[in-house]
Amino acid sequence: MSNSVHTSERALKRLKRRKRGETVFRGAGLTAISFSVLALGWLLVSIFASGLSAFTQHNLHVDVVLTESVLDPDGARDPAALRKANFRKIVQDTMYTLVPEATDRKAKAKAFAIASSSGATNSLRQLVYNDPSQVGETVRIVLPVSDEVDQYLKGKIDRDVPEELRKISNAQIEWVEALKDNRVIRSGFNWTLFSATDSRDPELAGVASAFVGSALTMLVTLLMAFPIGVGAAVYLEEYAPKNRFTEFIEININNLAAVPSIVFGLLGLAVFLNTFGLPRSSPLVGGMVLALMTFPIIIITTRASLKAVPAGIYKGALSLGASHTQAVFHHKLPLAAPGILTGSIIGMAQALGETAPLLMIGMVAFVTEVPSSLTDPASALPVQIFLWSDSAEQAWNERTSAAIMILLAVLLSINAFAIWLRQRLERRW
Repeated sequence: MSNSVHTSERALKRLKRRKRGETVFRGAGLTAISFSVLALGWLLVSIFASGLSAFTQHNLHVDVVLTESVLDPDGARDPAALRKANFRKIVQDTMYTLVPEATDRKAKAKAFAIASSSGATNSLRQLVYNDPSQVGETVRIVLPVSDEVDQYLKGKIDRDVPEELRKISNAQIEWVEALKDNRVIRSGFNWTLFSATDSRDPELAGVASAFVGSALTMLVTLLMAFPIGVGAAVYLEEYAPKNRFTEFIEININNLAAVPSIVFGLLGLAVFLNTFGLPRSSPLVGGMVLALMTFPIIIITTRASLKAVPAGIYKGALSLGASHTQAVFHHKLPLAAPGILTGSIIGMAQALGETAPLLMIGMVAFVTEVPSSLTDPASALPVQIFLWSDSAEQAWNERTSAAIMILLAVLLSINAFAIWLRQRLERRW
């Protein structure tokens, strides 16, 4: 009787329908995963294709005559006076020597535009300021080219486009090609991207100030969010009485984890800046705002890690004479440490990628110096990306993609460290 029921025509139709449903569901899942992987791959490929060229930079390798009559006619070698000297004239004379075809005023202006005006003059100024004795001599130096020339040499500007529609003229292209053939213009690794601060000129812009600003901001976030978040989680899970008040606190903590990050930025603007008068655009305020945003994540992951510890370990400690506090801190908390650390690191990584709350507290400022303290004006990597992406010049496009690649590398490193730490500390029972 049983065999006939399970092998009947009606039962076989149900079985066939169920298998077909499972096949459709499995196919839908594989399709969703494939689409997600393709979309992620397309995004990464587009970022890398646009940003890889930013890690190389074209420079002029030239002999520069530091004419004494131009830089220091009095011969005093006063560093303060040398900083105000006419280094632009030195760069102009150098470019006129490299491009003898430039004879009239308009052609000379185009020849001078091959070099980065700000970058070349500042490099010479710093060289002479560090060693004033070089005035009057001929020195070998590396000077950056302009962003238009750099973009052309990287293939980002098509010379077949009509001259009036591109920023580099036909004459400049001929001169640049000749200088490249003579090894005056060479390509090398773009150390400026990592060592320089923000700049109005894309060929001089770097992420040094933003990277240090992010590091200082994350330091403040870690020092505030981790001990307070873990302490609050231990209290709520192990010590707080189960009543309506603690239930209200727990519900609000869960709700705070879903609050948009810009709300925390508005809170920081209203409380930390307007009420307490803390310095604007500083890593101190940025870290405090991100700590508020990270609190719920750390509390939730810590409580989940404590709950995952088998009850037998806690009860066994009590049966051997340990107090409640000893059982919690000597047994449960060490066993929950891998989950706590992993959740905290992931929460920090999420905070590192936030932009909106930092915009609200003024960390969108144009910062040209690397911050040296928690109260100095600073930017952050996500904010730097936001600022560069809003710039119109084509050279900023590759700089933006390169900054995204640097931020992704940092985030992947943090997440890889979290995975390694969990595997390293995890105990199985």
